[in-house]
Amino acid sequence: MTTTLTIRDETTSGGTLHEFAMEVLTERITVRELIRSRVYQEVQDYNLRQPQEYRGLVQPTDAERTLNGFKLLKPRQIDWKTQFDKAVEAFEANQILILLDDKQVQSLDDEIEIKPGTRVSFLRLTMLVGG
Repeated sequence: MTTTLTIRDETTSGGTLHEFAMEVLTERITVRELIRSRVYQEVQDYNLRQPQEYRGLVQPTDAERTLNGFKLLKPRQIDWKTQFDKAVEAFEANQILILLDDKQVQSLDDEIEIKPGTRVSFLRLTMLVGG
């Protein structure tokens, strides 16, 4: 039985940047599996459609940030495994925070119970650059 999970990218002030539904096959998954499923789905969607912008969790190599995502400098297929590795690194470096129904998850091995109405929010933190 599949369950639909609402995935939301948010700003640190609580605004929604992007929201989509994601199907999961089990009622319990780890944070690592959640990230893997999300990244796999968004890369597959991009590779099938090849839109102007990639709306993904992490910036692909050879892409520039745009208002609503990332624009690849040269159109190409994106490798989901590379994006997954980057996303895991960003989570471990606290550059991405994940909130499960407004409660922050701490570890890639944390297990998430998915129930109807479960919301997962991803917040990308921008590092400040000093001069």
